[in-house]
Parts: sequence; structure tokens; C-alpha cells
Amino acid sequence: MRFISALLLYLVAQTAFARAADTSILESVKTSGTLRCGVVEHGPGLATQDSSGKWIGFYPDFCRALAAAVLGNTEHIEFVPVTVHASYAVLIDRSVDLLAQGRTWTLHRDADLGVTFPVMYLFDGQTFMSHRASGIRKLADLAGKTVCTSKGSTTMANVQEISKAHGLDLKIEAYETSQSAYLSFFSWECDVVTDDATTLAANRTNAGSDPEEYVILPERSAKEPLCPVVRDNDEAWADVVRWVVNALIAAEELGITSANVDAALSSPDPAIRRFVGLEPNLGHGLGLDPNWAYRVIKATGNYGELYDRDIGMGSPLKLERGFNRLWNQGGLMWAPPFE
Repeated sequence: MRFISALLLYLVAQTAFARAADTSILESVKTSGTLRCGVVEHGPGLATQDSSGKWIGFYPDFCRALAAAVLGNTEHIEFVPVTVHASYAVLIDRSVDLLAQGRTWTLHRDADLGVTFPVMYLFDGQTFMSHRASGIRKLADLAGKTVCTSKGSTTMANVQEISKAHGLDLKIEAYETSQSAYLSFFSWECDVVTDDATTLAANRTNAGSDPEEYVILPERSAKEPLCPVVRDNDEAWADVVRWVVNALIAAEELGITSANVDAALSSPDPAIRRFVGLEPNLGHGLGLDPNWAYRVIKATGNYGELYDRDIGMGSPLKLERGFNRLWNQGGLMWAPPFE
């Protein structure tokens, strides 16, 4: 009888575990009332903590947009610091609900790691940063130079390909962490450091010296489409994450900002009325209420506002939008129709 009782308890526990694993993250977030957002410390503009411990930057702001859509409150977020190397494992074991960080969408990661990249929210490109005093201003100036990078990243593999493709004979110094690579660069132990342009700008701002002492080269040597990341086999949650990004972009296309979104509630424009949830209820298919997109823009502003505040000319990074402009302004950002 003891054996049968133990077996029954085991089967009940396994059934409960299976049901929990089958539950969409969307339902789990609604039930718990908290969004667990995995973030990597990327530095100013991207993801860092201010003096009070509050997470700020582009990636934390996206988490706030997602929390506004799902929970109606940007404060109901648990920011979970993760490392680059452990981030996918933390996501797959459900310790976090998503990764909001600069993870490059690649075939290998998409197909082999058990994760999904629902949508691109930042188009970046790998390049190099030099000391202004070195005179290095363009890719051709790198011939024979020493490059600092981190191990186990797409960045390192790209450097090797760039060196071969352009006949640069680069000397690669690979470090266990990106922090070590940057420390070595700032100490003049290598001529340049390589990374995504946004990450280079963040570290330049955070270097403790005058950012003008460093030059980010204009060439973009590799595509870096950056995305939030969710677990595989949870299309309901992937849809919500995807459409929150689309809402940020669509609002900018429609001219809806955090300042005028309340006025949009009385707009006669059918496209605007659909967006803010007046007609029809486009939130139903996502498992959200009709006003979810309104709350997103009210909480964080549209894509242009978010970019300018955290990364663009209104931020310490002062990066031009470039490819992150809207499609009708020469960029790559566009949203499918809200209809």
C-alpha cells in the first residue's frame, strides 16, 4: 500500500508538472501578476541600473511596454539579471518569461536552442571602436591591428570572417567576458574593440573618461538583428511579444505619442480607433483586453520616443537611428496592419 501511495503521489506530481509546463507564459504572467524579464547588464542606454537600483534603458523599457499590455501596470515586473552565456538556459527552464536583451537572431539559435525570436526590435551592426589618438577611422586602417573581443559570441566569429574577407590580418585577443575585453581596450592593450554599435556606444559612455576620446567606425561589418527571445512551442506568448513591438512601431507610423494618445481616443480616423481598441476588439485574439495598445503607448511612448530617449539623440549615446528609422523614412522598421 505504501508503494501504491508513493506511486500515486509521484504520478500526481508529474501530471501537475506537465500541466505547468503546458501552460502558456501569458496565462502564467496573468495568474502571478508579475512579468519576469531576463536582462543582461549592457550599460547606459541599453540596460543598466541607476543609483536607486531601477533598471533603465531600451530593453527594460520594452519590458515595461509588455507589462503595460498584459498586466496594465509597468511596475509589476521582476527584472532578473542573467549572463549572456546562461540566458537561454534560464529561459528554457522557465526562470524568466522572456529575454529582453540584445540577442542576435541567427539560424542556429532559432533552429537548435529551443527558443523563438518573435520579432526584431533593434537593427544593429557589428563594427569597431578605436582610440581617437590612434588615428584609426575606417575599416582599412585596421590592417595588422589587435582586436579585443569576447569568446563564444557571434562577434568573435564575425571578426575572423572580416579579417579574411578584407585581408586585414587582424590579431584577435579573445576574453572570457565582454567586460574583460573592454577593460583591455580602455587600457590600450589592443588597438580596437569590436561589438554591436549600440553596445560600443554604451561602453564608450560608461568608460569613465571623455566619450570623445573614442571613435566608432562608420562601417557595419555584419548584420545584427536584435530581438526579444521566448521559449519554443508557446505561440500565444510569442504573438503577444511580437505585437507589442508592432504596436510601438505602428503608433509612430500613425503619429500617436505618449502626449497625444488620450486625444486619439476621440479620433474619427478608423485606423487610429482600431489601434486604441475602440473598434473592433483586436486584443481578443491575443488574449488581451481592447485597450492594451493604448496602455503601451501611454506608458512608454511610441518606438521613436523610446529610441530617442534611450539610444538616440536625446540620450547619452546619441546614436543616429539609421536602419531603425521607419520604412517610409528610409529605415527597416515597419508594422503589419492593425486590422
